[in-house]
Amino acid sequence: MALELRPNCECCDRDLPPDSVDAMICSFECTYCADCAGGVLAGLCPNCGGELVRRPIRPAGKLVNNPPSTQRVLKAEGCVGSKAA
Repeated sequence: MALELRPNCECCDRDLPPDSVDAMICSFECTYCADCAGGVLAGLCPNCGGELVRRPIRPAGKLVNNPPSTQRVLKAEGCVGSKAA
């Protein structure tokens, strides 16, 4: 199963297209921009407490058969540091 490649940061709603080098994910594919991940989240997912790492870029030719997700996820309360650790 391929990564979902979610389209936005869950904290600030910044667009994160499939070729973004600023997309960060945890092992559950929660997705954040590099600014939120390195800032308020201090490198930890607020949902699971896991490490946030750079999301790999899917080659453009593979997006046709493995398109990115279009479902946006946004925390209504905004982001705070991890409570799940």
